[in-house]
Amino acid sequence: MKASDLMVKALENEGVEYIFGIPGEENLDLLESLSKSSIKLIITRHEQGAGFMAATYGRLTGKPGVCLSTLGPGATNLVTPVAYAQLGAMPMVVITGQKPIKERQQGQFQIIDVVDMMTPITKYTQPIISAKSIPAHVREAFRRAEEERPGAAHLELSDDVASEDVDANPIEPSFSRRPIPEYKAVTHVLNLLQEAKHPLLLIGAAANRKITAKMLRAFVDKTGIPFVTTQMGKGVINEDHPRWLGNAAVSDGDYPHRAIEQADLILNVGHDVVEKPPFMMRADSSQRKVVHINFQSAQVDSVYFPHASMIGDIGNSIWQLKEGIEPQPHWDFDFMLKVRDHMRDHTDEGANDDRFPMLPQRLVEEVRDVMPDDGIIALDNGIYKIWFARNYPAREPNTVLLDNALASMGAGLPSAMAAKLVFPDRKVVAICGDGGFMMNSQELETAVRLNQDLVVLLLNDSAYGMIKWKQQDMGLSDFGLDFNNPDFIKYAEAYGASGYRLNSTHELQPLMKKCMEQGGVHLIDVPVDYSMNNKLLNQEIPHNAAQLTR
Repeated sequence: MKASDLMVKALENEGVEYIFGIPGEENLDLLESLSKSSIKLIITRHEQGAGFMAATYGRLTGKPGVCLSTLGPGATNLVTPVAYAQLGAMPMVVITGQKPIKERQQGQFQIIDVVDMMTPITKYTQPIISAKSIPAHVREAFRRAEEERPGAAHLELSDDVASEDVDANPIEPSFSRRPIPEYKAVTHVLNLLQEAKHPLLLIGAAANRKITAKMLRAFVDKTGIPFVTTQMGKGVINEDHPRWLGNAAVSDGDYPHRAIEQADLILNVGHDVVEKPPFMMRADSSQRKVVHINFQSAQVDSVYFPHASMIGDIGNSIWQLKEGIEPQPHWDFDFMLKVRDHMRDHTDEGANDDRFPMLPQRLVEEVRDVMPDDGIIALDNGIYKIWFARNYPAREPNTVLLDNALASMGAGLPSAMAAKLVFPDRKVVAICGDGGFMMNSQELETAVRLNQDLVVLLLNDSAYGMIKWKQQDMGLSDFGLDFNNPDFIKYAEAYGASGYRLNSTHELQPLMKKCMEQGGVHLIDVPVDYSMNNKLLNQEIPHNAAQLTR
């Protein structure tokens, strides 16, 4: 068969459903082979949108998402989403084209060393220089991308290799199971738990990648140990649970950090060093023990140096702890639950504020009221991300898609589109700032072309609001962060979507419900008021949290 046919058969063998991307002339043999396959090709309007869609597909399914580009500028446009997948531990396989490697007749036109470019931001990158090597390289790329810690893999297929004749077959994926923690490690942690007076559970990003939610819920229900979530750990356990103390949306100074301060033992489940952590370890906190529970050993840095580890499948680790522990009569959670009550009181502040443009607290409250428990919100990167992490209780795993690793602008809309492909029957809302939205706004056409039912909330402050907040906190002058916006209603309509501009706070909830019921792609321009961010996040919240006494 032709080598490109073998490549597609190898991808089908890996269970690939979609390939996202923009082909070029170097991909034409592969494109022809795809046209005869079961794989659906999703053409996007920019390679960055394709990469973000593939990464989010990987995050939601646990199987590598696949994206495609040509050489040169097509490949360089994939660098940001490749880094997004690698840093965010999302399994993804990237296929890029290349000029003939055996005989080139166009000099160096469009040619850069893509493999060398991808090396520092992938787990595996390989040029395919022989058609017979395709099965092995495809199998290895998928194995590496999916294996803990998940990430990005890259294959380069030149057009002369793609057109070769070859006699070979795909390699079947092998059966494998993740290791489980060694019993002495389990016994040691059980002893620490029994001796602790104020144990606390901290749930991070890696706990949201595999099916650990059931075990963690059972552990919390049996022991009553309170838990805090990180931004990327939201929803592993329903955050309406009476033992949820809040989200560590910022590194320090919020109410949940007071509970962390009191804890004498922290079971840190799924910690990922790339995610900006809550400060749980300091040089002067020698009385607090931290246990690292994860698929891999801890990467030590100045704010993370755990005292013990349970390395292996997270679900099994938590199950072993649940089976081996009983609630201890000397455990004391009174202050932690007091923190929870104050946290709830504070998140309620502003939730009913009618002012317009909308306060972010009210926006979060309205969206939470509209979304079903299994509804998915996909957040771009901006100051609103902190408010959603902090004030929006996620009720199921991976229903709040935010990126606290690369934290790239432009990912919100493509991520929502990928979520809708994976879960076509669930409600999906993209939540984007005006800055981030415009970085990949052209993918509205892709969403319309795919006949998706999608709502886009565009939070409009005509500025890069996150950096303005930082600028204000540093006492610097307001400079260099304002811009003008298009008429977003006309902009949406030009792509075949529906556009609306909010004129009062009371309009948002009924309008969202209407858009969800109608189906199709809808963009809602929501003017927002971020003027209180600095006062609330940098002054009031840290001051009020610090007043809590035991």
